[in-house]
Amino acid sequence: MFLFVGYTLLMQSKATTVRDYLASLPEDRRRIVEAVRAVILKNLGKGFEERMQYGMIGYCVPHGVYLAGYHCDPKQPLPFAGLASQKNYVSLYLMSVYLSPEDEAEFREAWAKTGKKLDMGKSCVRFKRLDDVPLEVVGRTIRKMSLKKFVERYEAALQRTPARKAGTKPARAGKAAVAREAEGGRGKAASRR
Repeated sequence: MFLFVGYTLLMQSKATTVRDYLASLPEDRRRIVEAVRAVILKNLGKGFEERMQYGMIGYCVPHGVYLAGYHCDPKQPLPFAGLASQKNYVSLYLMSVYLSPEDEAEFREAWAKTGKKLDMGKSCVRFKRLDDVPLEVVGRTIRKMSLKKFVERYEAALQRTPARKAGTKPARAGKAAVAREAEGGRGKAASRR
């Protein structure tokens, strides 16, 4: 199993802050991205951070909580979700859905019940208009995954990869740090706005 295949981007921004990224978008795209971003921030669990990552708005588990970072690039914090304006559409990356076939099935079913067409790859949901997105489904998907649960699922997925089966273990900040960050309330959307 190779994790997070969906992080291939067609257009990467050079913006270093979320504010600059949003300001760089055409008005119609900015309106879509801001609306989806507002839903993510409202539902984002405690401990996750918002920042620019991979040339888009990213929501991640910071190194202070999960020292190992992203296995493909340990210098990067562990990605949880991403939001990007591409050439022909807007992309929403949902790593929690990618890590769990059950969550993916639940997400697809909830989206289908809205009557809206789903254009989805491994972790990437693509849409052209805000009316194409059932924001309540996005919010529920973000809200249901705590930081602690996400890290546990990520580590379990890493253990299933061939390189990990050979006996190596991922470095981590420790369960106590993850548990500390996961306790108490919702959505401290942090840092580099």
